[in-house]
Amino acid sequence: MIEFYLGDITTLKTDAIVNAANNSLLGGGGVDGAIHRAAGPKLLEECRTKNGCQTGQACLTRGYNLPAKYVIHTVGPIYRNGKNNEQELLASCYIESLKLAQKEHIKNIVFPSISTGAYGYPVNLAAPVAVKTVLEFFKSHQDIELKVTFCLFDERTYNAYVNAYAQLQQETL
Repeated sequence: MIEFYLGDITTLKTDAIVNAANNSLLGGGGVDGAIHRAAGPKLLEECRTKNGCQTGQACLTRGYNLPAKYVIHTVGPIYRNGKNNEQELLASCYIESLKLAQKEHIKNIVFPSISTGAYGYPVNLAAPVAVKTVLEFFKSHQDIELKVTFCLFDERTYNAYVNAYAQLQQETL
């Protein structure tokens, strides 16, 4: 149901990858820039038709030159101090992306670590939110046939997600 992968999200052959986008959906740095570069100019053309995306929401485009069929764009919160609904908005990114995957009959979805790059969300705080939100989504949607992979770009982030998962598994025992 959940896997962890250390590597480049733009190289994975899957139904959908999630883009940690900005509100404009027109590309940026980090994962967002890498996805736009790998997908090619038609992704930007389609994103222009979406009129942006609100923080915590998600929208779908084709994957174009990516090995993924679709890109689910979601806008994570900018981390300020943890007292501005950052946790709820981050959880919403995962929930809305999973709802969209379910609606579109997507069977495999790959998430990056949303908001932990330029948006400054500490990975040790973001990882438990991400993993717990996905696990809770599965519990409340037991009929769903969906495989979730967290594709994490560096070892520190990968370890944070694997450790968050292990900790949550311990708590449920």
